[in-house]
Amino acid sequence: MSYISDALQTSLTTLKTFIDNPAQEEKISKATAIFITALKNKKKIISCGNGGSLCDAAHFTEELTGRFRKDRRALAALCISEPGHLTCVGNDYGYDHIFSKYIEGLGLEGDVLLAISTSGNSANVIKACEMARQQGMKIVALSGKNGGKLKDLADVCLIVESDITDRIQEVHIKIIHIFIEGIERSLFPENY
Repeated sequence: MSYISDALQTSLTTLKTFIDNPAQEEKISKATAIFITALKNKKKIISCGNGGSLCDAAHFTEELTGRFRKDRRALAALCISEPGHLTCVGNDYGYDHIFSKYIEGLGLEGDVLLAISTSGNSANVIKACEMARQQGMKIVALSGKNGGKLKDLADVCLIVESDITDRIQEVHIKIIHIFIEGIERSLFPENY
């Protein structure tokens, strides 16, 4: 088997394992409801992650502030990715605090944090969740492997059971797209 067919097969297997767990659909529905409630209450969604997970976090927020499938008003969402903030806090406090300091300044009761970590153990994502909890925010998490520490900090944690980071991220982006569709179906039913 070539590495190409192996990559496609392991991707399919990872997604199938996720789909075959009946709890996952319920968790996606519950997480989507948390996002919808916040947006209906004029609250915002803040997202964070490292590396590819940061890209997924940014993708989630740009779909909400821009558009997904059809035109509609922008939704209140932002990703912790501003270079000045990240480098200032990383330099002054340490990398573990880059997300939590942002949430300390901008996170409000009723807001939602989307925390993404394929290992579930990224120290800066864990600290972000701890700060979000102090601020009275809800937490939706996307993780992999066994969920790590993240699974116990979130209101809802979706765990992709795989040890391969890129396979985990592939399912994460599928989940993110489902979140967005669910949000739009609720808030903009005329588009569906």
